[in-house]
Amino acid sequence: MAKTLFDKIWDAHAVTDIEGGPTQLYIDRQFAHEVTSPQAFNGLRERGLEVLRPSKTTATPDHNIPTWDQDKPIADPISKFQVETLTKNCNEFGITLYGLGNNKNGIVHVVGPENGYTLPGMTIVCGDSHTSTHGAFGTIAFGIGTSEVEMVLASQCILQPRPKTMLINIDGELGKAVSAKDIILYVISQLSTGGGTGHFVEFAGSAITALSMEARMTLCNMSIEMGARGGLIAPDQTTFDYIEGREFAPKGDDWDKAIAYWKTLKTDDGAKFDKVFNFNAKDIEPMITYGTNPGMGVGISGSIPTLDEIDKASQATFKQSMDYMGFQPGDKMIGKKIDYVFVGSCTNGRIEDLRTFCDFIKGKKKADHVTAWIVPGSRQVEKQAREEGLIKIMTDAGFVMRQPGCSACLAMNDDKIPAGKYSVSTSNRNFEGRQGPGARTLLASVLTAAAAAITGEVTDPRTMTESPEPALV
Repeated sequence: MAKTLFDKIWDAHAVTDIEGGPTQLYIDRQFAHEVTSPQAFNGLRERGLEVLRPSKTTATPDHNIPTWDQDKPIADPISKFQVETLTKNCNEFGITLYGLGNNKNGIVHVVGPENGYTLPGMTIVCGDSHTSTHGAFGTIAFGIGTSEVEMVLASQCILQPRPKTMLINIDGELGKAVSAKDIILYVISQLSTGGGTGHFVEFAGSAITALSMEARMTLCNMSIEMGARGGLIAPDQTTFDYIEGREFAPKGDDWDKAIAYWKTLKTDDGAKFDKVFNFNAKDIEPMITYGTNPGMGVGISGSIPTLDEIDKASQATFKQSMDYMGFQPGDKMIGKKIDYVFVGSCTNGRIEDLRTFCDFIKGKKKADHVTAWIVPGSRQVEKQAREEGLIKIMTDAGFVMRQPGCSACLAMNDDKIPAGKYSVSTSNRNFEGRQGPGARTLLASVLTAAAAAITGEVTDPRTMTESPEPALV
């Protein structure tokens, strides 16, 4: 029987199927951070349990940590307590921790791939919804709740209902300055934030296979924003080239055996999906959001919909969103003044993102009224940026690169956007208060963020670059 990529991985990890109920699924790797793990470790203590396979869990603090003066004690008492608790728990239960200051510290979804922990065919979980990022390697990777974190620590398995499958094909060549971030914002704008509910999505098509690994991570990272359980892409030579030589990737004979297996990880001809959508890459332009969910996006040359264009069931939410954002239905997005720019997060905080940003801003100057936070996703990204001279390019253009962390993706650390201010953000969510109470977030690609940082307003990056090529990330 022909199988989808998802079916192959799921079936290979199913320990038991409970009739009429969930599957007991074996988990190859769990990632942990300081916010969603403390209760899980306490649960183990209360039940007198050990971690079954400590080597299968890797931890790093990322959500709450400051992105400045990381060599000094954390000032915020809650953040300090959470980070110290993670350290205590990892020490007690024998789990590898890349703590603050460690050269492998960073955002958990950046640290996993760059160190070779994330491999094709795996099942991966973390108490964080953007675990979907790892699906870029051809893995079943999804976010879980705190009680499920405890379940995996104790048993290395999880009970999960089997999701339906969805195929999203995107064929053709991307246009000038169009990136993976624009692809996923476009797809969500077409299918809505509930369009993938109950499904695991496979992305395929010539526009997808042409993407770099870091761009594929951006795409899968935001699959959760369309309601999907996760997203994945079949591994290919691009995947293998990215993994080879990374510290925890297979070596020698193990590498050869792994490659032979990984090459089988693709959807069979004739395999059936529960839903299929097809898009043409040439229909996608640089995207930007205007509202308070990632589905409220539009091509940057377009306008916010008028009330007549919104279905009646969604009109109340649309009006509320316009009030929060201070926009009017029918407004053009180009030319809207902005106050902050944030480049970073598990969506766009990798080295390719910083390279793309620096290529664009080189020789230009930041707008005086714009505050920009450029935040690497990990210590390794920070080190690469320094070695490649990217920090000097930023400095010359008036920017300062901060230290690794989740930063202004979410208002759980010091990097908060003030109430009423507009932020062009390369992160993944624009909910009310996501970047701080009252903050107004416009989601966009790295290139669109760079253009806004230079001009101080929403700007089409295609008008500021001579390159006819799509964006790298």
